[in-house]
Amino acid sequence: MNELAVRGHRIVTLTMNPALDITTSTDVVHSTDKLRCSAPRYDPGGGGINVTRVADVLGAATTAVFPAGGSAGNMVHNLLVAEGLAVQRVKVGGSTRESFTVDERSTGKQYRFVLPGPELTLAEQTECLLQLRRAAASAAIVVASGSLPPGVPPDFYQQVANVCVDIGAVFVLDTSGGGLRHVTSGVFLLKPSLRELRECVGRDLVTEAEQLAAAYELIERGCAEHVLVSLGARGALLVTRQGAHRFPPVVVPAGSGVGAGDAMVAGVAVGLTRGWPLTKAVRLGIAAGAAMLLTPGTAPCTRDDTERLFELAESPVDIELVTG
Repeated sequence: MNELAVRGHRIVTLTMNPALDITTSTDVVHSTDKLRCSAPRYDPGGGGINVTRVADVLGAATTAVFPAGGSAGNMVHNLLVAEGLAVQRVKVGGSTRESFTVDERSTGKQYRFVLPGPELTLAEQTECLLQLRRAAASAAIVVASGSLPPGVPPDFYQQVANVCVDIGAVFVLDTSGGGLRHVTSGVFLLKPSLRELRECVGRDLVTEAEQLAAAYELIERGCAEHVLVSLGARGALLVTRQGAHRFPPVVVPAGSGVGAGDAMVAGVAVGLTRGWPLTKAVRLGIAAGAAMLLTPGTAPCTRDDTERLFELAESPVDIELVTG
């Protein structure tokens, strides 16, 4: 029997820098002028929270762990509870950030304004790890996604990886910057974008061969067992010690790309809890990411759209992986 099936089907997410996502639209974005906007949409956001919302839509039992403070933090918490989601909030002194997205109706362009988030104290960081350990004690998968807020050391996700090793949970990580560069072990699946992979290894990755080699380099270092590189409209690359696979995209009408990467991670995690092979789980992730383009703002994709697109998702193409 699949190890994840034995352990359970619950997915626990960690969002160290949650946000209250505000989405609106206006005809044209001009400097200086007052821009008359449509009624705003409010969504709970941040990487792991986005993963939780999509995984819940796809039928998985989830728990979201996150620090939150101030009126924005209260609203994030209340919105999640109103959706019927299980949450484990760590109250913090600083105010949770707000992120603002404006869709320009005349051009279809999207403008995103992302604030840095509150500075977390050492005690607040420690409490986040303690609450994660409690929530994930019987979970199949822990997903940590998103940036680290001010005050949190760049090796924090390695501390999360250590917790996952201690409790025997599979760890999926989607982050960037120092949070990515300081991970050295304990990650089952690492999901960088191409830009994040490029920044992590510190060199241009122009060709597919260079991209594959960079992903394999992270595996050789022991950072992760598998690396899934998201390529946006070009699909994704999955690299393991056994080989590499190219996943074609599922083509859908252009829409808001907010949260598409998190939806991909959610789809992969849900597929793994179903006992699927990793390649099949990635296909579900590709479908979920594409389905996000069909929803407004940061609203989660629908299960119907995801399942329909999953049926359209092509099987991956095996790629020769040249190493050493």
